[in-house]
Amino acid sequence: MPTFVHIADDRDAASIKRTGLKLPKKSPWQRDDFPTGVFAMPVVASFLLSHQWVRELKRRGFKTAVGIYFKLSDSELVWAGIYNQPKEKMKASEAAAQLHGMQDFGFEVIIPCSIPASKITSIRALAQHLGWRYFPGAHEKGIFCGCSYCIRGQFRSRKIRERYEAGEL
Repeated sequence: MPTFVHIADDRDAASIKRTGLKLPKKSPWQRDDFPTGVFAMPVVASFLLSHQWVRELKRRGFKTAVGIYFKLSDSELVWAGIYNQPKEKMKASEAAAQLHGMQDFGFEVIIPCSIPASKITSIRALAQHLGWRYFPGAHEKGIFCGCSYCIRGQFRSRKIRERYEAGEL
């Protein structure tokens, strides 16, 4: 039975421990071809690979991230694949093996059902500066757009915009 981790806001930890992880409501802007469910990552030997989403998820407004650890049966069907690419339907054990073998950033798993509180094994505080921001490999590729709309509200946005307008980026 592979173990998975869901990254959540510390303020929601007590509620999640009591009621479990519920399926999110479908957004009006969500694509129909994209599966809906609980996002999680298989826990593998590399702590950084298992918890790579912490830094990106913290950009959504919460200060402290916690890991919600739970087990799924080997035969449970999940959607897995690379961020911003089509997902494949596979067994939970296959998704864990794929991340372990791949050893690369950007992997994600979507579980198409709620996780009851009885399957949650633990809730732990996490290191708060793990992983990547924006998208995997973003800092290797540089800034893809420096216009005032795309970088509004970010640190050093004025300097980035000036370099972008000067053609340096």
